[in-house]
Amino acid sequence: MNRRHLLLVVVGTLAVVLAGEARAPQSLIVTSPAIKAGETIPRDYTADGRNISPPLQWSGAPASTREFAVICDDPDVPMPQPFVHWVIYKIPGTATGLPENIPIDPATPMPAEIAGAVQGTSGFRRPIYRGPAPPPGKPHHYHFRVYAIDAVLDLKPGLTKRELLEAIQGHIVGEGELVAIYERKPAPQP
Repeated sequence: MNRRHLLLVVVGTLAVVLAGEARAPQSLIVTSPAIKAGETIPRDYTADGRNISPPLQWSGAPASTREFAVICDDPDVPMPQPFVHWVIYKIPGTATGLPENIPIDPATPMPAEIAGAVQGTSGFRRPIYRGPAPPPGKPHHYHFRVYAIDAVLDLKPGLTKRELLEAIQGHIVGEGELVAIYERKPAPQP
């Protein structure tokens, strides 16, 4: 075997090793004490109620997790992209969930268990959670996606869903979601 052939074998092996590291993210289990998968979101967490963010819990994160991010969107809107209700990231890697009623005022500190977390810009063009408020007539599905990230990334506040997903690309080591529904009934006809 000459040196050139040996180099090709080593480079080929390295490519196989690197390709092996680009595995699919590990599955996270995402639950909520307030929202059940496939069921109706309680009114308190919608624009028809108190409009507060719901509590979320997750488990199964890889040991390499350094931060989490959460995105809630509605793919049932008649738009090219799902409508974004919530973006929150820089959640410490030690967190196992989000408490109910995350502050909407950026000047208000986050709860201790998620200190340092920041909210991104939702479809309402503000860094807040805003609950479901679909047009009457059919149920909409709300996807609460949790991402486990293997790095502490230098992310500015106010990122959009697209900007966040671009920033964490290549760093997602775990992913899971909770999907629930909400429907507004048509107004009764006189």
